[in-house]
Amino acid sequence: MTPPSAQHSLRFRILGTILLLVVAVAAAGSFWLLKQNKKAQSQAAAQGHGEMAEAIEGADARTRMFARSTTAIGTVRALQSIDLKNELAGTVRKVQLETGRVVEAGAILVELDVAVEQAELAAYEADARLAASMLARMEQALKDQGASAADVDRARAEHDRTMANVARTKAVIEQKVVRAPFRSRVGMVDLHPGQYLVPGTTITTLQGVDDAVHVDFSVTQETATRLEIGQQVEVTADERTAGAKIVAMDARVEATTRNTMVRALLSGLQPLPTPGASVRVRVPVEAPHEVVVVPVSALRRGPGGDYVFAIAKAQDGKLRAKTRRVHSGASLGDEIIVIEGVKAGERVAALGSFKLREDVLVDDKTLVTKQ
Repeated sequence: MTPPSAQHSLRFRILGTILLLVVAVAAAGSFWLLKQNKKAQSQAAAQGHGEMAEAIEGADARTRMFARSTTAIGTVRALQSIDLKNELAGTVRKVQLETGRVVEAGAILVELDVAVEQAELAAYEADARLAASMLARMEQALKDQGASAADVDRARAEHDRTMANVARTKAVIEQKVVRAPFRSRVGMVDLHPGQYLVPGTTITTLQGVDDAVHVDFSVTQETATRLEIGQQVEVTADERTAGAKIVAMDARVEATTRNTMVRALLSGLQPLPTPGASVRVRVPVEAPHEVVVVPVSALRRGPGGDYVFAIAKAQDGKLRAKTRRVHSGASLGDEIIVIEGVKAGERVAALGSFKLREDVLVDDKTLVTKQ
């Protein structure tokens, strides 16, 4: 039998537990009522202020001309360029070459010693004068019937032979004077008086100084079939860009690389790039055609692919954002080609598109169409 004191203690514990449960339920109920009240206040506030609109900057999809292209590395070449060499052996007597200097066509650059040739020339000229005198006498004797026609012919042949010796010696002397064949810039020079040169010694290089240069570059055999003489390409050198015209194409495809060499004439850059310099050449591989473009900032990328937010009026008459899946193409500066998904004239979200979601309200007061 439970003592009265124990029964009394048990009764108090039960009452305490019940009281604690009542307090907990009352607290939970108060919290729920408070939350519902705040929710109701928020809904009332939202209804009073209207739906929040996202402020963006929009743009109209537009068309522009575009031609797919490929890029090649080109080499600049002067219109005229040679390795300057001597034709005959000899000792250098005079040097009028200076590295980097521009020389005019016909200017004397190097003179070889011609003392022996000048002496031979004096002897041949003396023989020529004697032969001329003998020929005149024979012709007079023929008139006086003191000589035969055969004698005159022999005298004339001797005169012609001596004149040929004079001409040959003058030509040898001229060959020992090296001249500039065209207006050009002189390359590196390491030549000094007294130096002996064997025939064909490279003296220096001459790069023609003109208002244009050639740019040689190679393209794949497939690209070469789409190119033609007179077609325009775009050359970039030292961050400067200008158009160039194709003037020649190799008649064969290189067996190891399957590429074809192409030559373009560049005249639109001043100063012109230095011969031997490397330049970038943009080569079109199709005819120009219209494409649809949107600002680069309008394009969003997600797990499902590329998309933009099209801006149009919904059924409630308000401007809202609609997700539009697109197939994008090449970038053209601050614009990007949209191959499919957007038509010209449609409005898309540009700046601020990262804030948008499906069916979100767009603030038409801040919407600006880019021109």
